[in-house]
Formats: sequence, structure tokens, C-alpha cells
Amino acid sequence: MGIGNKLRLNSRMLHRRILYSSARSFTTTEGHRPTIVHKRSLDILHDPWFNKGTAFTMTERDRLDLRGLLPPSVMDSEQQIQRFMTDLKRLEEQARDGPSDPNALAKWRILNRLHDRNETMYYKVYKLVLIANIEEYAPIVYTPTVGLVCQNYSGLFRRPRGMYFSSEDRGEMMSMVYNWPAEQVDMIVVTDGSRILGLGDLGIHGIGISVGKLDLYVAAAGINPQRVLPVMIDVGTNNEKLLKDPLYLGLQQHRLENDEYIEVIDEFMEAVFTRWPHVIVQFEDFQSKWAFKLLQRYRSRYRMFNDDVQGTAGVAIAGLLGAVRAQGRPMLDFPKMKIVVAGAGSAGIGVLNTARKTMARMLGNTETAFESAQSQFWVVDAQGLITEGRDNIDPEALPFARKTKEMERQGLKEGASLVEVVREVKPDVLLGLSAVGGLFSKEVLEAMKGSTSTRPAIFAMSNPTKNAECTAQEAFSILGDNIIFASGSPFKNVDLGNGHVGHCNQGNNMYLFPGIGLGVLLSGTPIVSDGMLQAAAECLAAYMSEEEVLKGIIYPPISRIRDITKRIAAAVIKEAIEEDLVGGYREMDARELQKLNEEELMAYVENNMWSPEYPTLVYKDD
Repeated sequence: MGIGNKLRLNSRMLHRRILYSSARSFTTTEGHRPTIVHKRSLDILHDPWFNKGTAFTMTERDRLDLRGLLPPSVMDSEQQIQRFMTDLKRLEEQARDGPSDPNALAKWRILNRLHDRNETMYYKVYKLVLIANIEEYAPIVYTPTVGLVCQNYSGLFRRPRGMYFSSEDRGEMMSMVYNWPAEQVDMIVVTDGSRILGLGDLGIHGIGISVGKLDLYVAAAGINPQRVLPVMIDVGTNNEKLLKDPLYLGLQQHRLENDEYIEVIDEFMEAVFTRWPHVIVQFEDFQSKWAFKLLQRYRSRYRMFNDDVQGTAGVAIAGLLGAVRAQGRPMLDFPKMKIVVAGAGSAGIGVLNTARKTMARMLGNTETAFESAQSQFWVVDAQGLITEGRDNIDPEALPFARKTKEMERQGLKEGASLVEVVREVKPDVLLGLSAVGGLFSKEVLEAMKGSTSTRPAIFAMSNPTKNAECTAQEAFSILGDNIIFASGSPFKNVDLGNGHVGHCNQGNNMYLFPGIGLGVLLSGTPIVSDGMLQAAAECLAAYMSEEEVLKGIIYPPISRIRDITKRIAAAVIKEAIEEDLVGGYREMDARELQKLNEEELMAYVENNMWSPEYPTLVYKDD
């Protein structure tokens, strides 16, 4: 290479480093820049976005007219956390409404009060305490307490959080979105409350799931809490109990259907993307008949994805690939696995579609590869085994209906029971996404003893805990220690005696969706592609070490969620680059983003993750 060429190359490399350093400086110093506020005195103390409580310095107290409105002692955030956790332990009993109110709900109330008055401290507690001690606090910040909160939301409601769009707002949504005070919104989680955590139609109470998911986006993915928006779309409810409850806060009418329903969702999507063109919308807990239809309707037009269809599928695929590794085999052996799936709702079909695509991709993405992949699944719903002989098969399940003659050769027929299917197929994996608690009965688990796998896998993935198809204790006690067990809800590891432990892997969506959301945000991609979801799942599957996987540990502890999220986000960005969908973010344009090496990409992701630190506040008149 000539000297002139070398100089030009070095110049380009230097330019690239300067741009990268500039972007890195921009993101790391942003949290330390003064924040301009247009309020003072009690108005600041009553604003959870800016309130610091006793952490306001004396200089800030003078600048913001707070002197005398707070106790004289100035505490740092660590002291505030210590005070709060002491209160949490001391007050959990006092916060109970009575003997029927569980401790977890009492703790949720105390955390919610902190959220209402000081968002930065809330997320600092969430990140440093709750996630670090996730085994103790997971039931509070996720299932089963979130489900309990949603069921009792009208009684627990104290102050609004998020936005509510209803069928009564038709024609007004485009103006309504401007009622939200934030000029920038990066992430929206929206639900219609029709299928909350396997608990069914909870109507407007479903807003609790949108709030809870965004808490995880902030704590795990570092999305700025001032740029998230929980949304409830109220189109009515078919829950007769709520329709008759005089204290119910939602519309007391039956749900809209057909074109009327679609028109409401269409208007909402147009409104939010008009005001915030680069926002990401995650659909959460929509009933199956709408989950697929809305996903197909919007996914090529907007930055959106459905957590139940795509997120659950990604976590399940990561677990299935981990189960292959746990047998001492390469992940490329995944297309050889025989899988019986219990449940053909949105989650079940989502997993089936994603698993089929994963297998087909490993086999070369040919038509023959898809046919071969499709033959590895046996789907059982409430009516039994799904075959082509069934009348009125759900169109989404039709590709997985088994051929009648083929099933006859296996000794099975249309509507065969789960235990019959397991007994005849002898699967490598029994995957539960049915929301039917106890479906994996003693008889079904006994049938799994006939599996041809050297280490069969039991995945009881339904939420909340009461809907899990079986417990870890039940699976290990019947099948012994040579299995892989995963669940959607938290179960404790099982002591098998003689120093052996049956590991309960919690295959929760919280592993994937924060990283997917962050990666989509930072890549600037206009859509969320199947390839990005696949990259996220494979990243999660590869996260565990060989030693951990061979012990039966296929999912990492949630306490590592921040690191997992960072790696998944980087994998999503790399896939966006590979698919030529990258658009850049802030000062990092698409061209420079494409040039980042692995180390620089990880730094780019980490430097764009918000951390809950108090900013310096400076008052300025409007």
C-alpha cells in the first residue's frame, strides 16, 4: 500500500474514532449535564420525575426554593436506599389490609408509593436491590403479584400512570397523544386487557402489565423512564364480574369485535407514530385471535412486536437450543428433536412458527427443510391432538396439523389425549404453553420416561404460577435428575439428595424483550424482523457456559439481566446491520454504526443505557 493510501486510510480511521468517541462522550455525559426544570418549591417535590427527597443538596434547595420544605439532613442515594429497605421490611406487615392480603402485595404497595413520589430512587432500588436479590423479589415485581395487582386494579388505583385510550375516544386519539407531557417517547407497551397473564379478560385492569413491563425496560435495558409510556386500550370487557362491578374503572360494555375493534387499534397506531415516528410499540397480552392478526397487520409498517407471540417464542427457542447443548450435542442438532407442544394459543403457535423457522434455517431454508422441520411437532390443544381430520381448524394451527394416515401408523388419531401422544411419540421435549395448571399430570410425566432422548426436557412455561403445567418438584420426583426443567414462573431448585440439585430454569420473557427493545432502538431499524428475534434467541442460548449447561442450567439467573440485555441488544444491532436495516441513533449514524467492531459495539450499547442517578437541577422560567 502506498504512503498516500496509508495516510487516507489512517485519516478515515481517525475520523471514525473521533465520531465514535463523540457519540460515546455524548451518551456518557448526558446524565451529568444539568437538567433544566420549569418548576420550583412544592411543585418539584410533587413531581416524581424530578423529586430527590432528602437528597437535594443545600445549593439545590436554595436554587429551587426548597430550604425549609425538607428535613435539614442531606442524604445520598445509598442512605436513601438503606432507609427505604428498612421501611420495606418493617412496614410490610403494617401495609396489609388484612389476613387475606399476601405479603407480596403489601411490598408491591410500598414500592408503588416510592414510584409515585421518586422515580429515580424507585429504579435505583429496582436495579441495585430487587434484581440483585431477584429470587426474593421476583414474585413481587413480576408473577404472581403483577397478576394479583391486575385483578384488583380498580381497588388499588391511587394515581394515573400511563395513558388510556378507549372506544369512546374514536376520532380524538390524534389530539389525545399530545396530552402526554414527554416530547420524546422511545417505548410504548400497550394492552387491551383481553388475556392478562393467563388470567383471562381483566379489562382496563390490564394497564398493570404495561406498567410492569416498562419497569423492566428501564431497570434491565436502561430505557430512560421519561421516555416510556404504558398504554391501555379499553374496548370493553367480556368479564361479567367486571361488567357488574359498580367500582370498575373501565367501560362497562362488551368488547368491540371485527372491523370496529380494528378501527380503534388502527387509530391508536396512527396517532402515536404521528407524534413519535421512531417509537417502538410492544403489544402485550392480547387474546390469540387478535395477537396474530395485529402483528401481521402492523409489523411491516411500524416498529412493533408482540411479546406473547414473538418474545415467548424467542425464550422458548433459547431454552430448546440450551436443552440440545445440555445433551452434549451442537445446537445444529436442534432439527432432530421431537417436540410435543401442549397449547395452541398465541404463545404456543408463536413458539411453533419460530421453532420451525429455526430448524428450517439450520437445514438450509429450502422447501424440503420447512417440511422436514414441520414434521418434528405434535400439537395438543383442549380437544386433543390436532390432525387434518379436525373440523374448523384454527388457520394459525393448520400448518402443524398431523396427517391422519401418518398418525394411524403411529397408533394415534384426531383428538388423542396428551398422555397418549407422549406415550407413542416418545418426545425429546414436552413443552407446555396451555395456561392449564397441572396439565402435566403424574400419568403424563410417567409417560415421558419412555422418551428416546438421553436427557428429556420438561418446559412448563405457562404463567402465573397457578397455571404452570407442573412444578419442578413434580417433574424431578417422577423423572429423576437426568432431565432439563424450565418454567415460566419461578420455582425453587429441587434438592435430590446426595448433593444433587434439580435446577429449575425460569424461561421468562424478561430475558429477551428488554434486549430486543434496546437493540431496535439503538440500531434505528424501521421494523423488527424475524432475523433480529432469532439473533436474540441464539444469543441467549449461547450465554451459558458449557459447564453450566451440562449441569442442566440453560437460562442464566435474572440477577445478570443487565449484562444479558446488553449482549442481546448488540446481537440485534448486528443482525440489523446484516439485513441492511440499520438507521443509526442520535449522533451515531448508520454508516459509522456499521464500522464498529465487537468491543466498540458493546461500549456503544452500554453507554446508551440510562442509569438511575440524580441529575443536577437548574430552574428556568418558561
